[in-house]
Amino acid sequence: MSISMSEARERNIGNIVRQYGQRLFGFVRSRVSTNADAEDIIQEVWYQFSRVVDLDSIEQVNAWLFRVARNKVTDNYRKKRSDSLEDYRYENEEGDSHFKDILLAEFPSPEDEHLKELFWEELFAALEELPENQREVFVWNELEDQTFQEISDRTGVNIKTLISRKRYAVQHLRKRLQALYDEFLSY
Repeated sequence: MSISMSEARERNIGNIVRQYGQRLFGFVRSRVSTNADAEDIIQEVWYQFSRVVDLDSIEQVNAWLFRVARNKVTDNYRKKRSDSLEDYRYENEEGDSHFKDILLAEFPSPEDEHLKELFWEELFAALEELPENQREVFVWNELEDQTFQEISDRTGVNIKTLISRKRYAVQHLRKRLQALYDEFLSY
């Protein structure tokens, strides 16, 4: 008995889901605040994967899946966390400036919108460069509006340690995003 092309495709997708599902979920879960968010993102990844017409065109399924998952996590932050950027500040010599001015600004031209998009990409790339414990504290506190007490209660890590980790993260982000921030202000 031979199987149809669509049955073979379904089996192939099923095998890939079984092979990568748990690792992919762990990857996403470590970057979002709830299991529900992680499950939603994973569902979007699998949906996008199922929409690929020619699965053989994907040379490295593992890399493709994790790249899509990372992009979906980024989209999730943009969509759900933009209001919580109210307290996200960048301090310079002249005083405080708000990253939210860049991230949430409405731009009249495609060039301006592109700069905003570039800033988001650079922010998340810079976050990925951080050690996991620093990145998590920064994301939880700044992007997800969790207090240090809430984070401490959940993780069991001392509040002073959490504050220190966030300080290192902020220092890295300031250094890493300085050029882009200056470009935005001069734009």
